[in-house]
Amino acid sequence: MNAYAPEVEERLRAEAAQIVARYPKGHERSALLPMLHLVQSEDGYVSAAGITLCADVLGLTRPEVSAVATFYTQYKRHPNGDYTVGVCTNALCAVMGGDQIWETLSEHLGIGHEELSEDGKITLERLECNAACDYAPVVMVNWEFFDNQTPDSALQIVDDIQAGREIHPTRGPNTVHTFKEVSHTLAGFDDGLAVEGPVAGSASLLGLKIARENNWSAPVVEATPVAAAAQTEKEGEK
Repeated sequence: MNAYAPEVEERLRAEAAQIVARYPKGHERSALLPMLHLVQSEDGYVSAAGITLCADVLGLTRPEVSAVATFYTQYKRHPNGDYTVGVCTNALCAVMGGDQIWETLSEHLGIGHEELSEDGKITLERLECNAACDYAPVVMVNWEFFDNQTPDSALQIVDDIQAGREIHPTRGPNTVHTFKEVSHTLAGFDDGLAVEGPVAGSASLLGLKIARENNWSAPVVEATPVAAAAQTEKEGEK
């Protein structure tokens, strides 16, 4: 089984101890999720050595750690690129051009879903809804939004990545950091990379703007008998 070099393991265990210290006594295993991000910040994916480290620190079995790592898609179980390029192909993005973007990037890079480009820089993914339907079709790079994409603009993103040029998301930080850097931030460490997250843009706020201009408000819904009885009971307990 692969193992970390002593100096690497010492550093990871020190940071793991900081993560565990955030949780109340008796709930240390809750630290597993950020610890898996910590492992990815070192290896670029959840490695066998990383699973062993997490299990040892938290008093879990390796299968228990693996079960969590395989449940969430943000955890990668094989080497991942410096940048994860995700193309939303859910219903709205698909009909707005997401499928065409996916096919264009897949052909251009010569890889499919969750596969790594030959230069090791890009992992390509099909993504489910990114909760940005008002900007469809959407591409995400290391979980930063690139809104209103076209096949040409998406190609420019991957070409810039492979050329070593900075890429700039539509909303959120000024630039996109590497998968390892982002993973360390997600583990809960302030590396100076975390900034204010994406804000709601004009497309997201259009309905609210129209409602205010027309003085519209949500209708008042009377409580059902069951809900009213529950509320009465709750107030009686006070």
